[in-house]
Amino acid sequence: MANTTDVMAKSVHGTNPQNMVEYIIRQKIYDSVYWKAECFGLTAELLVDKGTVLRYAGGMYGEPQRPSEFLCLILKMLQIQPDKDIIVEFIKDDAFKYLRLLGAFYMRLVGRPVDVYQYLEPLYNDFRKVRVRESKGAFALSYVDQVVDDMLTRDYCFDIALPRLPARKVLEEAGQLQPRVSVLDEEFDEQALAEEQAEAAAAATSAAAALKLQESAALETATPTEPAAPADASRGGAEAAGLDAEVAEANALRASLGLKPLA
Repeated sequence: MANTTDVMAKSVHGTNPQNMVEYIIRQKIYDSVYWKAECFGLTAELLVDKGTVLRYAGGMYGEPQRPSEFLCLILKMLQIQPDKDIIVEFIKDDAFKYLRLLGAFYMRLVGRPVDVYQYLEPLYNDFRKVRVRESKGAFALSYVDQVVDDMLTRDYCFDIALPRLPARKVLEEAGQLQPRVSVLDEEFDEQALAEEQAEAAAAATSAAAALKLQESAALETATPTEPAAPADASRGGAEAAGLDAEVAEANALRASLGLKPLA
């Protein structure tokens, strides 16, 4: 009875939810110590506590192959079929990254294609490091967004065959999904807006400087200047000055000769 699917659970992709996990792997999970000790009588509420203490994600590992705690909890979720709202809260919880991956992987297994894209694609913005246990038992370093990308693009993940997922473009053309806008696109838009604002500010500064120059030129043109002396008066003064100089020179010469100066 401990290994049977909840009688209230609905079929997934036309079959018993637990059949999403291959038979041999299911049997190994049923025989594992973690399943018997930690997953017996587990409810959706208690499942949260188990998910928050996970320290890595993974499928089968070691020799002989043993199920990871992550995989055991996935099978338990398939068995009790938690409400969709609970799974969505798992995915949206950014405090526990392995709990988030647990909810995301379950959604990938049982969710409709539209829901899969809608709830998993935002996790592309989660760049936190995670540990993934490989089939040989060693740990590998990965990232939340990379693990989610594997869920969306690969046929197998954590030793479970993933349901076929239509291409995003197909759902967009059918009007079921809106085009995805990445964080990079938003950053480019913000950068372009900032450049436009800088150009507008520079143009406004240039226009203000040009207007100021025009005002200064207008003020200089409007300032009154002293009238210039008539040309004839200037010429007469110059001629008189020249005549006086000639008379002075002649008188000096006459004085040296003992003659009377000119009048």
